[in-house]
Amino acid sequence: MAKIIWASPWSLWGAGIGLLGLLTGGGVQRSGRIVEFWGGLLPLFLRYFPFVAGSPVATFGHVVVGRSQRHLEACRPHQLIHVQQYECWGPLFIPMYLGWWFFLLTRGKHPYYDNPFEREAYDGTR
Repeated sequence: MAKIIWASPWSLWGAGIGLLGLLTGGGVQRSGRIVEFWGGLLPLFLRYFPFVAGSPVATFGHVVVGRSQRHLEACRPHQLIHVQQYECWGPLFIPMYLGWWFFLLTRGKHPYYDNPFEREAYDGTR
């Protein structure tokens, strides 16, 4: 329960985004301790929102938003690792993630693929 509370600021943000998708024709389902939203305006959000632009899914605390149920299913193992990262870092996760993003940019590295949070998520799903 403490992990859910620790990640809750970002879960609330994700729920707000998910609700936007739900109110515009999308859907919602629960997968374990994760709430997943898809459809509606979420594909548009995922296309243009900074730092997730072009991604088929994005995780905010215990909420994952996706373009479709198919995308959610395909990306679930990777996103579950991000949920675990939110449980560890709580409200600090996004600042830490973005800190790495900008640090890597200044070093000529790829801000997504070289980001330690993404490397952990990719390594954990291989």
